Amino acid sequence: MTSLRQLALRAIQESNPLKKVELTNQLLSANVHVGSEHVIEEPQGLPGRPSNPQLVPHNQIKQFSLLTDEGKAALVHSVTHIEFNAIDLALDILWRFSGMPDQFYLDWARIAQEEALHFSLLRDHLVTLGYDYGSFPAHNALWVMAEKTKADILARIGLVPRTLEARGLDVSPGVKEKLIGAGDHKGAAIFNIILKDEIGHVLAGNHWYRYICTKRGIDPIKTYDELVEKYDPPKIRAPYNIEARRLAGFAEEEIAALIANNR
Repeated sequence: MTSLRQLALRAIQESNPLKKVELTNQLLSANVHVGSEHVIEEPQGLPGRPSNPQLVPHNQIKQFSLLTDEGKAALVHSVTHIEFNAIDLALDILWRFSGMPDQFYLDWARIAQEEALHFSLLRDHLVTLGYDYGSFPAHNALWVMAEKTKADILARIGLVPRTLEARGLDVSPGVKEKLIGAGDHKGAAIFNIILKDEIGHVLAGNHWYRYICTKRGIDPIKTYDELVEKYDPPKIRAPYNIEARRLAGFAEEEIAALIANNR
């Protein structure tokens, strides 16, 4: 019998963005068992990607003026690409790591579906601007960290949901203000939805990170510093969205350390 985790693997293998969204949206409506204990062998070619956007180093991404329609579309496209990656990141956590409670997988299936909604909203808006997903080059930094951490669920949750995705809590208000300043109020409204949902995603990351730390008998704060040292994620710099980080479950000690280290 096909499990929820096997369906997630099928979805992440899909290269067509709209088909990937469709398969992701079917995860929780399929009425299948989770398959939490099933060890799934990793196939080649993950994740499934369309031929466009062209992936380039982040420092080769061209910057456009927001005074132009092309500039507004490029900004929306950059976030659309992040949300497309976020679908794959949620699906990858879901299928890759066995032996967690069923609720863990149900949480990440819901998160994958919310990321699919974000991608769809942004992609549809991009079309109204005269462009589409793939119209601009993009970078692969999010998936690079997924590859680095694929052997350890603690590292994956600590450095993707709790670090890279938490960074989205910090930058979303600024991107929203840029869109408002450029007259793109529809795009800005989408960011209200994204920020609200992303707080919940990071909250899930914090919950399960601490769950694993407890199971392993290790200190979550000290361990996080060790993970940063070992895996070298992108540096997190101010400004920080402290209110959103509190809502997402970061402890005051963690927030203080973030500010003190400026990372």
